[in-house]
Amino acid sequence: MHRYEHKHQPLLPKSRFMQRFLVHALEALGVILGSLVIGMLGYHYLESLSWLDALVNASMILGGMGPVNPLHTAAGKIFASVYALYSGIIFLVVVGILFAPIYHRFLHRFHLEFDEEKAAEERPA
Repeated sequence: MHRYEHKHQPLLPKSRFMQRFLVHALEALGVILGSLVIGMLGYHYLESLSWLDALVNASMILGGMGPVNPLHTAAGKIFASVYALYSGIIFLVVVGILFAPIYHRFLHRFHLEFDEEKAAEERPA
C-alpha cells in the first residue's frame, strides 16, 4: 500500500511525483502481465492451444477485442466467459492504479490552495 502525504503537508516535488507514478505504472504492468499469464494458461490447458495462440487469444480478450481461435470445449467456453468478465474488471483496476497518484496530486493541490485562501481570509486587515 502506498503512503501519500497528508493534506496539510507540502506538495510532493515533481521528481518524487514522477517516481511515485512510475511505481504505479510498474504495478499496473504487473497486474496486466499476471492477467495475461492466467489467460494463456487457461487457453493452453483447456483448449489445447499452442502457447503462441494462447497468448494471442488472452491478449485479445484482455484488450477487449475477443478471441481469435474458435472454442471447442465446454470448459474452454466457460473459461473464456469468466476471463472476459475478469478482463473488464482488470481494466478498471489498472485505470485506478494509474490515476490514483494523479488524482491525489490534484486533490492535494486543491486542498493547499483552499487552505491558503481560508488563512488569508482569517487574517486581520
